[in-house]
Amino acid sequence: MKKGLFITGLVIFLVLLAACQPKDSGGPLKVSKENPRYFTDNSGKAIYLTGSHTWNNLVDMSETPGQDQFDYEAFLGFEDSCHFNFFRLWTWNLLTWNTSGNGEENSKTLQVYPQPFLRTGPGLALDGGPRFDLTAYNPEYFQRLVERVRTAADHHMYPAVMLFEGWGNQFSPGAYENHPFHPSNNIQNLPLALDDSSKLEIYTLAHEEITRLQEAYVKKVIETVNQFDNVLYEISNENHPGSTAWQYHMIDFIKQTESAMGKSHPVGMTFQYRGGSNQTLFESPADWISPNPEGGYRDDPPASTGEKVIITDTDHLWGIGGNSQWAWKSFFRGLNPIFMDPYDGKVLERGAGSDWAEQVRTALGISRQIAGRVDLLHLVPSGQLASSDYCLANPGTEYLVYLPDNQPVTLDLGKADGAFHSTWYNTLDGTGQPGPEIAGGDIIQLSSPFREGEAIIHLKR
Repeated sequence: MKKGLFITGLVIFLVLLAACQPKDSGGPLKVSKENPRYFTDNSGKAIYLTGSHTWNNLVDMSETPGQDQFDYEAFLGFEDSCHFNFFRLWTWNLLTWNTSGNGEENSKTLQVYPQPFLRTGPGLALDGGPRFDLTAYNPEYFQRLVERVRTAADHHMYPAVMLFEGWGNQFSPGAYENHPFHPSNNIQNLPLALDDSSKLEIYTLAHEEITRLQEAYVKKVIETVNQFDNVLYEISNENHPGSTAWQYHMIDFIKQTESAMGKSHPVGMTFQYRGGSNQTLFESPADWISPNPEGGYRDDPPASTGEKVIITDTDHLWGIGGNSQWAWKSFFRGLNPIFMDPYDGKVLERGAGSDWAEQVRTALGISRQIAGRVDLLHLVPSGQLASSDYCLANPGTEYLVYLPDNQPVTLDLGKADGAFHSTWYNTLDGTGQPGPEIAGGDIIQLSSPFREGEAIIHLKR
């Protein structure tokens, strides 16, 4: 009888465990050893990440608390319709967001809820509510986190769970007074000044007590989502350059914590604003990074060498901006481009409903569809082979060439034997049409068959 109950219980446990995993999950992402410009999973295939993200996809942001709650299912449906597979799952450490700091013409002060910590008191915070206990976690926040990661898994999507947010603490008016770590806002009475002079110390290793509280919070997040295969982590959005040692420490802390749990996920470090260096990102222990514009990432992206998986993000290049050619150029340089999406305009209005934003989304979605039709694992940036400088190639076997305008492009097939099948793709809608059979052994000229001129050609031996 006891044995039967044990077997029944084990079956139930395995069923519940399976329900927590993404459909057709191939295991957690890891950097591909064969082509470290991309992640892979147990399938061994290169997994190209692209998508869009918006600020209130985890915590609600509205002028009136409880109103305009974010429709997460609609957001995932939108991502599906764009053929995306990745987004940043945003947090916001402040109780408010004053959008005048973003230069919004119609600025507003948004209330942000839920927070990771419980407001237990005793005593009142600066906003009149109970003070936070930074050792007590808000079940609503963590339940929402687990549900959103699980639902993303059901949509075959990879969310990067953002652990901290550093831009707001620097630039949103009244930020420090609305930070749970302000000494007046918590019962821990943290060793920070009451004025803005020490607000940046929150994201440094200056105070061991603060670091231990942050480690405990990060561990709570890991314990909440470690079960899922589709997770990535991001330490902090656009924290200040002085946060470098703290971010490196948090990356190591996540890796050590997960190593003891038997399942590890990629950890990312993103551009430090204002004044951070891309070299700091490359020197970090992170698995993936998001650079700033230095080096040409906005207009003529440098080719990825595989030193890090690079998730190039319009958020760190324009703030709100981008264009379709940036998306294509990034793809052809071995990067994983993503879009800071104004979406419905309820947080920041600039760009919402614009043609240019839709063009960026379309290009990113088509790039993912094309990535799925080629052997991306064996394609590397090979700009020297094409006069446009934009070519992914497995020389002698497969070539993917971008024609950014209506000018002909030459492709060097001098060391490629045999014949190649060709397919042309329209970058405006992703439609393809067969091209001629192309003989290797020479430099060939390619001209777009489309009226708009911009095009992609795929050659496969």
